[in-house]
Amino acid sequence: MYTPRHRLTANHWGVGIAEVENGKIKAVRPHPNDAAPAVLNGNLAGTLSGSWRIAKPSVRESFLKHGPNGGGERGAEPFIEVSWDEALDLVARELVRVKSQYGNEGIYAGSYGWASAGRFHHAQGQLKRFLNVFGGYVSSWGNYSYNAALILMPYVIGNFRTQVKNATRLKTVAKHGELLVMFGGLPLRNAQISGGGVGRHRLAGALQECADAGVEFINISPLRTDAHDALNAEWLAPRPGSDTAIMLSLCHTLLTEGLHDPAFLERYTVGFDKLTAYLLGDTDGVPKTVEWAAELSGLDPDRLRKLARQMAHKRTFVTTAAGLQRADFGEQPLWACVALASMLGRIGMPGEGFGLAYAADSSIGTVDRPFRWPAFPQGTNPVSDYIPVAMITEMLERPGEVYEYNGETRRFPDARMVWWAGGNPFHHHQDLNRLRRAFQRPETVIVNDIHWTGIARHADIVLPCAAPAERNDFAGGTQDNALIPMPRLVDPPEGMLTEYAIYTALEERLGLGDTFSRGMSEDDWLREMWSDLESSAGAHGVSVPAFDAFMEGDVLEFNDPAPEATFLADFRADPEAHPLTTPSGKIELYSEQIASFGYDDCPPHATFMAPREWLGTATPDAPLHLISGQPGTRLHGQQDDGAASRAAKVKDREPILINTADAAARGISDGDVVKVFNTRGACLAGAVVTDNVRQGVVFLWTGATYDPDLSDPQHLDRHGNPNVLTHDLRTSRLAQGPAAQSALVDLERFDGPLPAVMAFVPPVKAS
Repeated sequence: MYTPRHRLTANHWGVGIAEVENGKIKAVRPHPNDAAPAVLNGNLAGTLSGSWRIAKPSVRESFLKHGPNGGGERGAEPFIEVSWDEALDLVARELVRVKSQYGNEGIYAGSYGWASAGRFHHAQGQLKRFLNVFGGYVSSWGNYSYNAALILMPYVIGNFRTQVKNATRLKTVAKHGELLVMFGGLPLRNAQISGGGVGRHRLAGALQECADAGVEFINISPLRTDAHDALNAEWLAPRPGSDTAIMLSLCHTLLTEGLHDPAFLERYTVGFDKLTAYLLGDTDGVPKTVEWAAELSGLDPDRLRKLARQMAHKRTFVTTAAGLQRADFGEQPLWACVALASMLGRIGMPGEGFGLAYAADSSIGTVDRPFRWPAFPQGTNPVSDYIPVAMITEMLERPGEVYEYNGETRRFPDARMVWWAGGNPFHHHQDLNRLRRAFQRPETVIVNDIHWTGIARHADIVLPCAAPAERNDFAGGTQDNALIPMPRLVDPPEGMLTEYAIYTALEERLGLGDTFSRGMSEDDWLREMWSDLESSAGAHGVSVPAFDAFMEGDVLEFNDPAPEATFLADFRADPEAHPLTTPSGKIELYSEQIASFGYDDCPPHATFMAPREWLGTATPDAPLHLISGQPGTRLHGQQDDGAASRAAKVKDREPILINTADAAARGISDGDVVKVFNTRGACLAGAVVTDNVRQGVVFLWTGATYDPDLSDPQHLDRHGNPNVLTHDLRTSRLAQGPAAQSALVDLERFDGPLPAVMAFVPPVKAS
């Protein structure tokens, strides 16, 4: 049993109990009430005191000597450490200069990223509140994880975040379901994490409960391990990018064999007549048969036909992974999934229907919070301009140019200052060589960070921040049902500041009075936020302990408000009394509103469009399809220098999964270092030869800290970052989402002298 002694901590992986000795965290073990991955919490100790930690405020050499536009190259120059007074004076000077010359519209602070698990010390929230009181900033909208869903689903089924919140619980699938068909699988490595923190990991147990109840699993993914072994799932390994074709062929079989549900389609959907014409080939001359899909996907047409019949005759739940929509025309598999579930006619029935992005977060389909947690208030942004989150490169390259987005014609702002906090675009963005070139354009780049990440190395002014274990806070996931005390475990390194302290110091320098801080200390804010929580809890008939008792105590877990939720059950029971928020109030299998936009890259119903890059367009120079995904050893690129992350690397490089036949054809053995390349870039990775990945596909984990060799013509990444290889094109003009999963590459054994990985060597000039 856990005995509270101010040693509880939390991060996106879950709850940990730290062993602290002589002011240092020696280890972190999982909470006894949760099967959190202990090895991952083990990353924490080393990352706080390792060489990767930013020790002091630092300024890029040319910027310090010559100011903005003073020459030099971001990402290539060394930094010079300065005092906090000098760093903050520089930041204040640049804020005033940019605002006076270009207005607040010249400041971009999209600052996308996972940031901290804490409710108060939330990096983006702190920065955005500060800039709001300074007059505002250009923001970003959406996310990299499921941007296509955020934009498309309101036209088709309603707000995507509402769908996630009200997702069918997997325990209802265990109780009522018979077949779970997973497009893209349900990988547990993704569900180990949750935005804002997770009190208890439930997905593995929920899936095991389904398996124990006799639910049959089918994993349609190029990676076998996207369904863990305990599920005994049948593995169908298609070409990446063919999922929409597979779903449409299942729809065609249901239609032509009379296995669909006309009554459901008539009452609950609109546009089925137009989808029918497309399925039968009346609109384009191509019937969407299983033979058609088999040619595109590489799967057996007889197995697809049998699958359609299985789904029609069993109580079926269909899931589509978030990763499928991070690809060329990524809106389409989402829409096709809804169409397939609609034709089966079981949406709104317990344990049946569909779900999107399950396993993208630990809580989806397993639990929800009973009410909203308190958050550090950001205030109101006086600047209304924004960009879609994945369009930062275009914004920097094409200021003032017009682009289309979600039915609007918009214009890119002219960003002269970029301020980033709580994230790292040199991890999550695509085509990093292009991004690196674009990052040379702003006049000033400011970065708050803990480590020398890729974005910190491309800054002008770097402000080192205290880490979550070095400050007081509490965690609460965006959908999780637990609140977790995060008392300060150790003191931050000498001179290190929290971000709140940074902004209060800037508030004073800029003469903003107390508009940011309200004259309150960090402890004052935490207590006020807890008081807000007490009020919210009380309104729901729930009592919570006093703040001090909570911070000295254990995890505070609440009941799931809908433990047997079935998505759209009310709508099914009475669609007139409970209409959807779509334009028609029904499921839109054809969208008149999207049709009015005239986008040829996003037709008004589920449509297969061959990806721009996939095995269907492979060439001898680029014969392999690259998939990149969340690793099991860290959260994206966070804590990449931790012991667990480094232990999983191969000769210091990120591992890449290569099919046995593909490896043999290239003379590659397990444990070799390989060069992965295409026309956009190249990286080194460590070969893991396996039959768990489809032939013709390679799988490279995301998050290896960007480590380019700038003397190499392709800026060879020495560490294995897949985003030096991915293209930076969008899903469509509708969502303008990232499409990283559509990329072709080649690879070869690297036989030369291995270059040292420099990712964790600070770029600081010796004094």
